[in-house]
Amino acid sequence: MKDPETRFEELRRYVGFVADDAALLRSFRPLAAPHFERIADEFYARIRQHEEAHAVFTGEAQIARLQRSLVRWLERAFGGTYDEAYFQETTKIGRVHVKVGLPQRYMFTAMALVRASLVKIAEGHQPAGPRIVSAICRLLDLELAIMLESYRDDFIARIQHVERTEKEELGHSLARSEHRYVHAVELARVLIVGLDADARIRLFNREAERLTGHARDEMLGTSFLAALGPDGGDAPALQAQLERFAALHRAGVAPPVDPHDGGIPLETSLRTKSGRTRDVRWRLAYAPLAGDDVVVFALGLDFTDEKALLAQSKRQDKLAAIGTMAAGLAHEIRNPLNGAQLHITYLERALKRAGAHPELLETIGVVGDEIRRLGALVTEFLDFARPKPPIIKPVSVRSLFERAAQLVAPAAATHDVALTLDLPLTDLELHADHAKLEQVLLNLANNAIEAQVPGGGRLVLRARRQPRTVTIEVEDAGPGIPPSSPIFDAFYSTKQQGTGLGLSISHRIVTDHGGTIHVESAPGRTLFRIVLPVDGPRTPAEAGPH
Repeated sequence: MKDPETRFEELRRYVGFVADDAALLRSFRPLAAPHFERIADEFYARIRQHEEAHAVFTGEAQIARLQRSLVRWLERAFGGTYDEAYFQETTKIGRVHVKVGLPQRYMFTAMALVRASLVKIAEGHQPAGPRIVSAICRLLDLELAIMLESYRDDFIARIQHVERTEKEELGHSLARSEHRYVHAVELARVLIVGLDADARIRLFNREAERLTGHARDEMLGTSFLAALGPDGGDAPALQAQLERFAALHRAGVAPPVDPHDGGIPLETSLRTKSGRTRDVRWRLAYAPLAGDDVVVFALGLDFTDEKALLAQSKRQDKLAAIGTMAAGLAHEIRNPLNGAQLHITYLERALKRAGAHPELLETIGVVGDEIRRLGALVTEFLDFARPKPPIIKPVSVRSLFERAAQLVAPAAATHDVALTLDLPLTDLELHADHAKLEQVLLNLANNAIEAQVPGGGRLVLRARRQPRTVTIEVEDAGPGIPPSSPIFDAFYSTKQQGTGLGLSISHRIVTDHGGTIHVESAPGRTLFRIVLPVDGPRTPAEAGPH
């Protein structure tokens, strides 16, 4: 008796994929392989433009891994071997899509992008081009059928798990349901997390899902402290309060008269699914109910934007005051400096004509150099005190980076610092002031070069696209910046000859563009990250001077 037909054999027969197709695809591989990395880069460049697709990724490291996986998939797809092992490898792709939460419709559009690129390559391969195109279409139809089937199976399993969980929840008493949803209004713009005596999550409202990026079914049953990672600030006090409530519950102590009295707010940082941090102000309410496993309600209010706005407002007020003072001093100093420079030049020429001693000429040269340095400092003061609004035009990120790299290359070579550009294959464009962004890049790059030990330095200029923003990073291998250093404050500098205005001016330029600038630093690695809106500042007022 003939062995029953496997699912893979059935799908191959259904799309008409035969041995000749395998041979054609194997012969096509040498022609297509040089294009695989480009296809992968174009594929993820397209994803970066769509918020819902891009949102499932946790960061650039994951995107880089997935790009490499796409290249490996293309290499396997044109390997010429299409057996049961091949089928099993393809089914894993559908499962991964369910795991990362990629909406199913993007599988169809993704395959269309890959198909279009491969067909374009094959059409130029004569005389077998039309036959290869047909083989490619049958192969990708086969791949898509396998992926969709495994996607469906895993997605159904996830839904069934959720249904079982919800059914168990519905089986509890009416008192428990009323207790939860009276106190945890789904539409409240407050994180409401219900915890059991072991601080495991039993309730996770809609605002908590939105802020953290975690789905409710992912969080139920997980440790609150481990899953959301509250740290910094009052994190020890938060943990101590949870432990105290657990002890009260074990001892059978009744809650206070006011179950919402959670004491003073506790401020911590919270990790989101994408790896970002948000500042949250928590209040804990000990409110156990007989028959309910929720013992504590953790009520959180996200105040990240409020905190950043307050810090920015204080910095701008400080910069405005310092700028006014700097402008006044600069005007008072510039005229005497110009006069002194003129007389030093006259004196130097006279001494040379008179054949003065070289040491005397050297002394005059030092005085002239110092006067010129003071003049440059005065000019920098004026630039700081009277900033001009950015001139917003389309800017090529690749052109911007290549120009900056060209300008800092001599300094990098002098300090033995290896300079690397890390840019997408597809150029990025944003609306900004090219000259001002170049000033920011040069300032950060030169600071990075000067901070590093000669002979072992490294400087990376990097750019990445998100749906609505472009991220620019300047990374070095220097000794790092001491924690809590006010590096963006005017006149703060760690350099002996520094004015302390470079980073302050850079911060102002970035905020004038409606962007943000942050620094991550540790010994051996410092990274400045700038996030700019693709379409430029939202209003003329935001683009103007502060």
